Amino acid sequence: MPISFEMSDTTRLARDHYRAIAKDHLRPISRKYDTQEHDLPTEWVDWYWNHGRKGGPEKAGPSDGFIQICVQTEELCWGDAGLYLRTPFAGLGGSAVGAAGTKEQKKRFLSVFQGDGTPVWGAMAITEPGAGSDSAAIETTATRDGDDWILNGTKIFCTAGEGASQQEGGFVVVWATVDKSAGRGGIKAFVVPAGTPGMTLVGLENKLGIRASDTATLQFDDCRVPTANLLGSAEVKKKDAKASSGDKGFKGAMATFDASRPIVAAMAVGVGRAALDYVLEELDRQGVRIRYDAPPAELTALERDVMEMEAELQAARLLTWRAASMMNRGRPNSLEASMAKAKAGLAVTRITQKAVELLGPPGWSKKLLVEKWMRDAKINDIYEGTQQINQLIVARRILDYPSSMLR
Repeated sequence: MPISFEMSDTTRLARDHYRAIAKDHLRPISRKYDTQEHDLPTEWVDWYWNHGRKGGPEKAGPSDGFIQICVQTEELCWGDAGLYLRTPFAGLGGSAVGAAGTKEQKKRFLSVFQGDGTPVWGAMAITEPGAGSDSAAIETTATRDGDDWILNGTKIFCTAGEGASQQEGGFVVVWATVDKSAGRGGIKAFVVPAGTPGMTLVGLENKLGIRASDTATLQFDDCRVPTANLLGSAEVKKKDAKASSGDKGFKGAMATFDASRPIVAAMAVGVGRAALDYVLEELDRQGVRIRYDAPPAELTALERDVMEMEAELQAARLLTWRAASMMNRGRPNSLEASMAKAKAGLAVTRITQKAVELLGPPGWSKKLLVEKWMRDAKINDIYEGTQQINQLIVARRILDYPSSMLR
């Protein structure tokens, strides 16, 4: 089935709606919370929870599904990527529950995000001091004790980990091993509700970019959760054994990334577009016109740079929409999601660095947000699978190699 790159009327309305939100509610406080890194952006959180999440044109007619989510993400991150990550929603934790949870678990953990009351967050805890890209190296343990599991270990770089672990109604999806000898087959995901005894917030990161986002370190000391909070099957698959179709543990949680990587790519596109838009506005203010119709040999260095920035951004966006379109049709998109994430991470890094360069001294001055966008950009090349990991995934999928043959 061919992919249409035309937005539906509903998605177009959604784009305009979230663009207005980004302009009116995110961009004005962007610098404030870049400076006040660990302060809760209450004006954004409260407005979104009480008004933003309930508005929008999503029910006005047929939408483009997952593509519309990517469009929404791009627009909000054009406003501010860090504040977008601070938005009260289910986040990666919700994606994991959606990918690997039962109907009962989805209802129990996700319905709170549809109700009223206090804003809540969801988070996912994977990374550890000794386990980053290699998930098989996870040391956090889960030990069965009757009808419960007891978790012990430390998780770092948990996006939204503060809100998800502290605010009633929130939850953290924790990856832990139930059998170290089984490798990845022994890794399971557990939903730990906020306030569970034994789960402790021990620190918040001081970051280069997306500083408005809370990035937490969580400690688990004899943290007890019921068996009903285990996502997928408790069955352990030994190394190199094929998982059954009913096992949604590790493989189900990993499927989270096939959905989340296009969203991260859309975040990158939003930040890159913010920088490019500002450059074009400044050039227009100075009376500089980009001659798209000029022969290549006659183009100035500035014109070449701007055209390359535009091409990089559009390529990243189209790859993102391709991966999203495959999600809409229920087709496996691991290859396409990693391609989008890898391309967008590189593109936004190059675009924002070039924007600072083209603007000269004002570009790296904090009088403008351009230097902030350059700092915000780099994380898109790192989280949700680093550039190198996504390139490995792309190579493995294209060459049909197992992970053991290409590292």
